[in-house]
Amino acid sequence: MAGRASSSTYRSLIPADGHGIEVLLQRTDDAKQHKNRLHLDLRTAALDSEVKRIAGLGASLLTDHPVIEHRWRWYILADPDGNEFCVLQPPADRLPTS
Repeated sequence: MAGRASSSTYRSLIPADGHGIEVLLQRTDDAKQHKNRLHLDLRTAALDSEVKRIAGLGASLLTDHPVIEHRWRWYILADPDGNEFCVLQPPADRLPTS
């Protein structure tokens, strides 16, 4: 994987050939209060249906409505052990094209 800095807060890891899953790492100053040491953001073009699918697999929805910031929309969920993660939808101009 090749690393690509997208800002001082984020680091994007993408496969060297540019194809495949991107992993976005975010630096935060938030105090850690629980055991969760890794927070995943799962990117999808179909936010509502993907959140419904993941909730059906056992995740708990922690936000009733999507968070919206800079045209990005996401829900915060937790796995059965309480580890938080987000399912997010980028703006239409940031979605991959086939």
